[in-house]
Amino acid sequence: MNRCNWVNLKKPLYVSYHDHEWGIPNHDDEYLFEFLVLESFQAGLSWECILNKRNHFREAFDNFDYNKIAKYDQNKIEKLYNNDGIIKNKLKINATVNNAKIFIEIQNEFGSFANYIWNFSDNQVIKNVDDQFKTTSELSDRVSEDLKKRGMKFVGSTIIYSYLQAIGVINDHELNCDFYQ
Repeated sequence: MNRCNWVNLKKPLYVSYHDHEWGIPNHDDEYLFEFLVLESFQAGLSWECILNKRNHFREAFDNFDYNKIAKYDQNKIEKLYNNDGIIKNKLKINATVNNAKIFIEIQNEFGSFANYIWNFSDNQVIKNVDDQFKTTSELSDRVSEDLKKRGMKFVGSTIIYSYLQAIGVINDHELNCDFYQ
């Protein structure tokens, strides 16, 4: 089987992520929020680190239930600051609580977060056509700018580009990868 060159074949979790999640179009708001959280925590770290801690994140953040997260009080936030299973970055933890609130506002405005995020690409998957490694695009710039205007944190263009890849808005599988099609 041909996979993207970045996939570490010695890491089953990484292979599974590539084969079953990355680049597959997803419209489920719970999944979309989970990846918004994970991508924001990945800033400055490797994706493998985040994947290895994914279950800890899921447990710490109430299975990524944005309705619960939006209501976290300072006591719960303090527990997250001291949780050894996740990345203990206060700014990112605070951003997650903030972003959950804005995520809900976007759902209320657009009917779902999926409607909002997929609208940026006219509900189309944008396919890699040249195998050029990218970290941002005009699309990620627009989404990032809009999310920032709405008050979200840790949603710079590079983070959003990775997010759009993860949720399948952008299909950046390499041209020779079996998952490109």
